[in-house]
Amino acid sequence: MTITQLQYVLAVAEYKNFTLAAEKSFVTQPTLSMQIQKIEEELGVLIFDRSKKPIQLTPVGQQIVEQAKNIVLESGRIKDIVDQQKGFIGGDFKIGIIPTIMPTLLPMFLNNFVKKYPKINLIIEELNTQAIIEKLKSGHLDAAIAATPLDEERLKEFVLYYEPFVAYIPEQNKLSRKSLIKPEDLEINEILLLRDGHCFRDGIINLCNTISTDKKANFQIESGSFETMIKLADEGLGITLLPYLHTLDLSERNRAKLRHFEEPKPARQVSLIFGQTALKMHIIEALRQVISGVIRGAIAFQNVEIISPLPNKK
Repeated sequence: MTITQLQYVLAVAEYKNFTLAAEKSFVTQPTLSMQIQKIEEELGVLIFDRSKKPIQLTPVGQQIVEQAKNIVLESGRIKDIVDQQKGFIGGDFKIGIIPTIMPTLLPMFLNNFVKKYPKINLIIEELNTQAIIEKLKSGHLDAAIAATPLDEERLKEFVLYYEPFVAYIPEQNKLSRKSLIKPEDLEINEILLLRDGHCFRDGIINLCNTISTDKKANFQIESGSFETMIKLADEGLGITLLPYLHTLDLSERNRAKLRHFEEPKPARQVSLIFGQTALKMHIIEALRQVISGVIRGAIAFQNVEIISPLPNKK
C-alpha cells in the first residue's frame, strides 16, 4: 500500500468517477483503476461499489477513506519538517477567503506578502464559509480567512482583527438624524441584506433577532454586492449595514450617510483558519504576521461585541 494509491482512492471518493479522478490526478484512467484494484486485493475488500452511478463507497470503504485522509495529510508533514529545518518558505499555498472580506482585505496585504515571500505561490479562492469549512477538512485548502467563531472542533482560528458593523442610512430615513445608533433602533425588514449563504447576512440577522416588526417589504432581492445594497438604499428602499473596511472606499458624499453604533460596537471577528493538523505552519504564521501588520493601522476599535456569523445564533 502506497501513499500514491491512497491519493487515488481519495480522488475517486471525491469525484465519484474513475475517469474524472484520473484526470485530476494527472494519470491515465487504466493506471488509476489498476492501482485501486491492487489496494483492494491487498486488503481483501471492495472500497467502491462500482455498480452504482455515481460510484459509491462501500461501508468499509468509508472507514478506509477517513483513515486515508489522515495518512496522506500526515505524510505531507515530512516535507514540511524539512522545509522548516532548511528555513525555506515557499511552494504552493491554497487559501480561501469569504466574499465580504476579500475585496477589502486582499488588496491591503497581498502586495506586501508576495514581495516579502516571493517563493510562495499563493492560490486564492473566493468561497463562502461552508465551502471553506469543507475544503479545509478535506485538505483542499491550507488556510482560510473568514468571520469567526465557527465552532468547528477540527479547525483552529487565529484572530486577525475585529471589524465593526456600520449602518448606511439615506437622508430620508428617520435614523439619519441620529449621530450614533443602537441595535434596538433597527427593524430587520427595513434592512437590505445580502443573499443567503453570506455569513455577514447571518450576522446582521443575529444582531437584529430581538427586533420584530409587522412591516413587510413589497420586493425581494438576492445580491452578493454591497454596492447594489447602497444604491437601493439611496433610492429610498431601506438601509443597509456594511463592514467597516468597506466604508473606507466610499465617496465623501456616501460617507456622510454612515452611522456608527454606540459602544460596545457590534462587530465581526475575522480570523485566519486552518486544520488542527495543518501543514505549512511556517507559511500560516508568515501570513498572520503580514496581515496583522497592515491591518493594525486601519482598525483600532477595541470596545466591541462580537456577533456570531453562524445562522440562528447570537
